[in-house]
Amino acid sequence: MSGISFDPEAIRALAQILRETDLSEIELADGESRLRVTRAMAAAPVVQYAAAPAPAPVAAPAAAAPAATPAATTEISAATPGVITSPMVGVAYLAPEPGATPFISVGAKVAAGQTVMLIEAMKTFNQIKAPKAGTVTRILVESGAPVEYGAPLLVVE
Repeated sequence: MSGISFDPEAIRALAQILRETDLSEIELADGESRLRVTRAMAAAPVVQYAAAPAPAPVAAPAAAAPAATPAATTEISAATPGVITSPMVGVAYLAPEPGATPFISVGAKVAAGQTVMLIEAMKTFNQIKAPKAGTVTRILVESGAPVEYGAPLLVVE
């Protein structure tokens, strides 16, 4: 049986070559025999669309909004009547795409089952729907903000 030697020391040497050369894999072939050594590479940062750059030119309202948001979230909890909470960990988006009209705004009437925002989790955009009809009285997250499971997103009364 000719072919590649599967000596553990040779495999360790190949793994060391991967680290030293910053390669992700090495494959050796000899006839029908193959030996492939791979290593996990650090994932490149994923660039997410965020509507945050658009409000940047409007510095005065943007400075006022963060001051109001922490106070609003301390008053609002998952037990508050009419609050819609996040069903997952992810990034909340108030519009279907950058520059598009938001799904909702404060004072807007929503129908039961209407999409009120998106939460991106694992590169999948999940629709968050209103559980009941009513009026949006508060939006507790900014577009592009990370959210945790159970975090209050908005209030529909």
